[in-house]
Amino acid sequence: MATINTMAETTNEEAVVQNTQSPFIVAHKNQPLHDSVRQALESYFLQLKGQAPTNLYEMVLAEVEVPLLEAVMEYTKGNQSRAAILLGLSRGTLRKKLKIYGMLN
Repeated sequence: MATINTMAETTNEEAVVQNTQSPFIVAHKNQPLHDSVRQALESYFLQLKGQAPTNLYEMVLAEVEVPLLEAVMEYTKGNQSRAAILLGLSRGTLRKKLKIYGMLN
């Protein structure tokens, strides 16, 4: 199961991952998501100091997928059918993802 990490603003306007197990740090909060992801990955690779990362794809997807699911579920007020439509997923796939990340009530 993937480690779930949340993002929070700091006083110096950096978005920093709260969970210390996550290596991803984004320096500017108002930049496009693409740039933020790229910058976080570059920083992560520098922190590795030549070591090979493991499970990178799953780790990055979890970092993006969890806040996406949280935001969509909040936007739809917990309506899984509407959320699935917005995400372009079947309701069953949405429920599976919510279960994986411990988001089912």
